[in-house]
Parts: sequence; C-alpha cells; structure tokens
Amino acid sequence: MSSFSVRFFTPQALPSTTSSVRPRTWVLAAPTSAPAASVDVDAARLQPRVEERDGYFVLKEKFREGINPQEKVKIEKDPLKLFMEGGIDELANMSLEEIEKSKHTKDDIDVRLKWLGLFHRRKHQYGRFMMRLKLPNGVTTSAQTRYLASVIRKYGKEGCADVTTRQNWQIRGVVLPDVPEILKGLEEVGLTSLQSGMDNVRNPVGNPLAGIDPEEIVDTRPYTNLLSQFITANSRGNPAFANLPRKWNACVVGSHDLYEHPHINDLAYMPATKDGRFGFNLLVGGFFSGKRCDEAIPLDVWIPADDVIPLCKAMLEAFRDLGFRGNRQKTRMMWLIDELGLEVFRSEVAKRMPQKELERASPEDLVQKHWERRDYFGVHPQKQEGFSYVGIHIPVGRVQADDMDELAQLADTYGSGELRLTVEQNIIIPNVKNSKIEALLNEPLLKDQFLPEPSILMKGLVACTGNQFCGQAIIETKARALKVTEEVERLVSVTRPVRMHWTGCPNSCGQVQVADIGFMGCMARDENGKPCEGADIFLGGRIGSDSHLGQIYKKAVPCKDLVPVVADILVEQFGAVPREREEGED
Repeated sequence: MSSFSVRFFTPQALPSTTSSVRPRTWVLAAPTSAPAASVDVDAARLQPRVEERDGYFVLKEKFREGINPQEKVKIEKDPLKLFMEGGIDELANMSLEEIEKSKHTKDDIDVRLKWLGLFHRRKHQYGRFMMRLKLPNGVTTSAQTRYLASVIRKYGKEGCADVTTRQNWQIRGVVLPDVPEILKGLEEVGLTSLQSGMDNVRNPVGNPLAGIDPEEIVDTRPYTNLLSQFITANSRGNPAFANLPRKWNACVVGSHDLYEHPHINDLAYMPATKDGRFGFNLLVGGFFSGKRCDEAIPLDVWIPADDVIPLCKAMLEAFRDLGFRGNRQKTRMMWLIDELGLEVFRSEVAKRMPQKELERASPEDLVQKHWERRDYFGVHPQKQEGFSYVGIHIPVGRVQADDMDELAQLADTYGSGELRLTVEQNIIIPNVKNSKIEALLNEPLLKDQFLPEPSILMKGLVACTGNQFCGQAIIETKARALKVTEEVERLVSVTRPVRMHWTGCPNSCGQVQVADIGFMGCMARDENGKPCEGADIFLGGRIGSDSHLGQIYKKAVPCKDLVPVVADILVEQFGAVPREREEGED
C-alpha cells in the first residue's frame, strides 16, 4: 500500500519545551512484568506470515499448521468479500434454514458477518443480530441518532441500543433480510458498521470534550476521524487491515483527565512536544482477555503529528505480518511484544515507516500527572464564550428508540444537533447556548430518566450486555447492576465517587479491572450448595496518570448476596456511612 502523509496544525497554547511538565509514570498490573527490552529472535521468525492475493491478505500455507478455527474460516473466504463483492445481498435473500444447511453460510452468519459489524445472537435471539457502528471520538449527529432509532423501532421489544465502552453505538434486533437496506441507510447519514468486529481495529476513542474543553491539550477529532477513515478506506473496506491476528484498539489522548483510558488500548497516542514540535509519545499493548490482562507500556517512541496515520499503518502491518494465529487467548498484540521483545518489536514498526526509523520518546509529556479528574455530568462552560455542554447519565448505556428520538430532538433544539458518547456509557450534549440551559434542564427526559446530576454511585456505573443478549455472558448484568446499586444506596451513604463496573464473563467487555469495584460474572453456589449466578469481585482498579488494574478481592459471591457485601466494602474501604448511623447522628 502507498504511504500516507497527513498534515495537522499544531494546537494553540502549547506549553513550551522548558515547562515543568514531567514524564508520566505508568504502573503495570502485578504480577505482570514488562516485556524484555532485548530478545534474541531468529531471522526466520521475522518473515511475514501473510501475503497479498487478488487484493486480499491471506495466511501463507507454510504458516497454517496449528491455526485456530477463525483463521481457517478467513482462509476459506475473506470476510470482507461479503461487503466488497456483494455477498451480503445474496446472503440476505436466503432463509435461515438454507443458511444452516451449509457450513459455509453458517460460518458467514456466525463469523464473517462480524467484519460488517453484525453479531448473530444465536443463543438468546436466534436469527437476530447486534450491529456495531464506527463512531470515531464518540461524535454522532441527531440525524444519525434518528436513523438508528428508526431501525430498532421496527423490531419492537427485540430492538434497543447501547452506548458502549468504546464511545460507540450498538443496535439490537436486526434481521438479515434488512441488512442491505440498513447499510444503505447508514451510508446516507454518514455512518458505517464496516470492520467493527472480530479481527479488526475497533472504534478509535478520543476526548469526548474535544474542541469544546477549555482545558484540552489537543482536539482529538481530526486524528480519530482520519484513523477510522484510513482503517476502513473511507467506508469502502480495507483488506490490508481486515486480517489481523486479533482485535486491536486505539485511542488518541487530548485531555489531562484521560477520559480516553489509554492504558487499556493496543496503541495510545499521548500528546508530547519535542524540540518545539507537537506530536505523540506512544503506549502499546494494553488489553483484557479471559486469561490475561495487561496495561499498555511505553514503546519509547515519539512521532510528529503528521505521522499519526503512517505510524498506525506500520504497527498494524507488523502485527498482521508477525502475530501468532494459534490459541485465540494468545493472539493479542502484547503476546507478540513479549515474544519479540520491545526493541525488536519497535524495530519492526520502524522499518515499516516511510522513513524507516522512529524517534525516541520525548520527556516533554503534555498530560499533567497530578490532575484531579473532572466530572462531566451537569452543566460546564465551553471554550466558546456563551456556550456550555451538559453531561447526562444514561443508566448502564441502554436506550430505546423513543429515547434516541428525544435525545436527537434535544440536540437540535438546544445544541448544534450533535451528541457525544463517552466510554462510561453516557452522553454529552455540546454547544448549548447559556440562555437555553434552564429550559434544557427542565425537559422531562432530563428530569425523569437521563439525569444531569445522578447519584454518586450511579455516576460511575458501567455494565456490559450480559446474558440478556450475549451468548458468552454467564450472568445478567444491566438490570442487576442497577438493582444492586439502588439497594446499596439505601444501606449506605457515599460521599466520594466510586466506579463500579459489571461484566458478564471473563472477556471483560465491562472492563472490571479498571473499576474501583468490579463484578465479573461466574457460576457460584448458594448456602445449600446449589449452582447459582455469582460474581468474582475485583477491587482497586484506577484510571488516570496513576492507573493500575484491580485484583480479585472475593471469588464466586452469589448474586443474591452481593448487596450486603458491596455495602461493607464501601464502608470499610471507601468511607461510606451506614444510613442507620447517619440518621441517628442527625
């Protein structure tokens, strides 16, 4: 592929190179240690394992021994062909009975369609799909929101939408015959679902306050938009990066608050200056899985802003060419970094850059290390005089069609027709004239359902899909997270933020390891020894400049027993006060 050169303007009001900003310290999750800086690697190991054939990248035959089942599906037929060569139209005209009779088309609906962002809910919604969008930086328009609402409305109680932990929309209830028409509708409103699942680059995350935050370091929207356009070739499909060994996450940091959660991404661009030039230091390798969780580590690389796309391209090519394709639990990029060592991995990225080299990291990190993370809920002034943004709470990220229409209407009436999604599954309405704030806050939706000032525990509540829809989830999460939190709030009074995350299985889509208190679904036993839904409880996860991953506190707690256990944790470790004592003191 041709190399890219993208020019960005240097952000205004950058700290000078002589400022007191110090390099940041990243703490790795114990007991994991950093990959060795230098490892002896046989030259044969650095031979690319894929090759281009007829426009698609395929695994070379000599490297096919011991590969996982998903790799075999990709070899049989590149999944992007369903989109790029019209295979989806043919598939949509087949009955499910016809599809199930053939392993080839069964693989289409259960594996290959994930390249189009379509996930068959075989276990709990047979014949229906979740569709994941691409929404760089979490920015969406009222027109896009209304269109998605129109899609899910036709599916009645089977249809709903979620704000995800990657600043994204997922819609549910989709049936295969509707997909070609839905894809056309997405294109008309400037959306795509392409390359949003399976072994692809996920939605690029950025600062949800980009462009409006008086304290921002850099507007992340140009970078996240270009990353998304590059990865999908402007929504036409990009086979060069559709056959990765596993999924891959990227973010661009633009805030001191680290709303972007850089430490859990495969690649995080951290703003830094060098010799008067603006650019980014790089963190690499952060990920969660059922068997291993790691924080991102410094690659000892600084790039100028113009190299955001070339660097992404070079790193993806190194991962694509060299990554392991056997056991799926060992195919994320950090495993490759472990195997090669940090310096060899760095050199493999460097030789794929246009200039065949990379500069060493800069000590001039622009993210202030000692920064108290700000709350985006409620009303806050923008950098644009006379305007404010309003952060609202979306309970565990779940919305219905009518909710989406109302949110779109509020964005049009009071703002600029734009909504911002956050990684905590909430929504921000930007560009609200100060003269309209009072009227917006008095809207029924914000007074009764999506509160600008939720309770302290509700503010930090995150939950994955759970077994209502997801076949991998062991427990129900969203409704339970709300119920447990409500009951705990009746028992104790909390005076400082506590982030509680729920995930239905060890894949940790709910990111429990970064929560103050995390709940990971599992099977437990009740007081009679009978199997029941339970949760492993994690404590101590942190986000921000002193980030680290939480550790197991208690295993296999029956879900029915969680309320008193959580109340005790809040009292013992987070300074909560039992309501009875609080009332007695009053």
